[in-house]
Amino acid sequence: MTYFPELLGKIEMVLFWSIFSYFLGAIPFGLLLVKLMGFGNLKEIGSGNIGATNVLRTGSKKAALLTLIFDFGKGLISVILARYASGEAASQAAALMCVIGHCYPVWLRFNGGKGVATLLGVLFALHWPLALFFSLAWVLTALFFRISSLSALIATALLPLTCLLTNEKNMLALSLILSAIIFWRHKDNIKRLFSLQESKIGEDL
Repeated sequence: MTYFPELLGKIEMVLFWSIFSYFLGAIPFGLLLVKLMGFGNLKEIGSGNIGATNVLRTGSKKAALLTLIFDFGKGLISVILARYASGEAASQAAALMCVIGHCYPVWLRFNGGKGVATLLGVLFALHWPLALFFSLAWVLTALFFRISSLSALIATALLPLTCLLTNEKNMLALSLILSAIIFWRHKDNIKRLFSLQESKIGEDL
């Protein structure tokens, strides 16, 4: 008789951490930092994206670094809190919803960032070897091609395979969903990559 109340309680906690993580992920730190530091409206700068790459187009490395740290941090914190309070299912739900919140924030008419830094944050909290493989793939691709979006796409594409190689099969479904979100958010970059029009790192600064 105690099974159903316990199950209901678990569902309630997963729902709570999903909502909490969405709204944490939806905080547009890049937009806020650029405004607070006097660089104007980030939506009117460069690509209009709220991530660190576009923040760098303000010319402020400090603002870009802080954006990267905060976007990474919200992913890390959401998963750690959910796991500590409610276990693995809640942590995976938190990871997914934090990335969705960053990519589709309600206050910006669901037009947010690309999700890469926040994805890296949730990966470190979920299983740090995954995050290291992801980072290594990004860095190696960036060193070879010098294209940020391509680096993110290759690192993301390798994520499900990395789950299998590190025996984290319980994260395979989550990694596939997260990869699909990241690829969708980079759809314009993918078009530019195929047309050889995607800018290289440092070119448009």
